Amino acid sequence: MNILDTIIQRKKEEVSVSKSMVSVQQLKDAELFGRKSVSLKKNIITGSGIIAEFKRKSPSKGIINDIISPLEVVSAYEKSGAGGISILTDRDFFGGASDDIISVRKHIGIPILRKDFMIDEYQLYEAKSIGADVILLIAACLSLSQVKDFTGLAHELGMEVLLEIHTEEELEHLNPDIDLAGINNRNLKDFKVDLQHSVNLKNQLPENVLSIAESGIYSVEDFNYLKEQGFDGFLMGEYFMKNENPGEKFAEFVSKISI
Repeated sequence: MNILDTIIQRKKEEVSVSKSMVSVQQLKDAELFGRKSVSLKKNIITGSGIIAEFKRKSPSKGIINDIISPLEVVSAYEKSGAGGISILTDRDFFGGASDDIISVRKHIGIPILRKDFMIDEYQLYEAKSIGADVILLIAACLSLSQVKDFTGLAHELGMEVLLEIHTEEELEHLNPDIDLAGINNRNLKDFKVDLQHSVNLKNQLPENVLSIAESGIYSVEDFNYLKEQGFDGFLMGEYFMKNENPGEKFAEFVSKISI
């Protein structure tokens, strides 16, 4: 069993417990559920292409930064021109929580991506109830029909969908309703980073799909290379979060690139 299988197994248990404690109707009654979402797709097209991430830890790196508050980090990201924010809400493997989104939602105006392992429709209602504008769907975790159904439900709830793919086979998960296609430079099964593999996949995407390069971007050179290869957006977290002041590191990075 690889790490992704382990995560999904644990996620099923976690979702089962959540469903027994909080009903979908209770999620719909949450204050943030009726909030109008902000479009990440529009921000990628018209503004900064960087989705800056708040992440405390990961299975491959362990603790990255667990002393900085979400609001301190994402406010600085927004101030320096981030087009969107990604926040990990997985608890066991990434040290995240739904409260990390709730705690910042009223304080920033740019869209928030709830980054988690979505395997059940319940999690979409949950995402809407905490103020997420976008959800991540990982092709490796889902069937084609699940991707289609989850995308339809996300749109009904007013959220956009970022579909993450890793292999040529997973390109089949794309459908015309997907808002953004993310290509993870890091393989979730063995954590190896391969930028060229991502470029090869990007070149096989339909022309009308906005492409997001995710993870494993560790330098200005990596960013420029991927931008030259035609990626529309870039999801980056560890590069900033591993510093004592992630927001300051982000501002420094932005000053060195053309966005």
